Amino acid sequence: MALENLISITFAEEELNNLNQAIAMLKKALHGKTVNLTPDQRGQYGRIANQNKLIVDKAKNYMEQHPSWVPRFLDKEEFDRDYITRQQIETQVQLLDGLTQQLIDTKTLLDYDNYTNALSFYRMMRFLAGENEPGAKSVYQDMKVLFKKNGATPIDDTDIDIEI
Repeated sequence: MALENLISITFAEEELNNLNQAIAMLKKALHGKTVNLTPDQRGQYGRIANQNKLIVDKAKNYMEQHPSWVPRFLDKEEFDRDYITRQQIETQVQLLDGLTQQLIDTKTLLDYDNYTNALSFYRMMRFLAGENEPGAKSVYQDMKVLFKKNGATPIDDTDIDIEI
């Protein structure tokens, strides 16, 4: 009985080149405009939650209505630039997040297909090794070590669970 193949796609060389060119264009467009924070910095600055976005929006609205109330030490022009750019970036992040999730989901199905087929091959090698098929035992023994649990004794490889 044939295994169920969950997904079957390929990329032509031209498609991969186009994808790589598009990514290169994105990198070029973002060069000098984005930063990479360390994990500690990400923790230090955190993320703005929806409630805090409302605070920022409300403050911006009031600053627009009452410019004389804006503290002198607050650079309102810089605030406005940050506000607009943040909105622009958020839109782009949402678009890219959608594409990233599609790529991850597609890779997940490809991984699943590859893994289930590899397990079928391994089971066939175990069978052929038991039937003394020339060369099968060495392949089976080589693959069998991959099914050791915690580096201790081999697991029962007769009922292999799929965990990707």
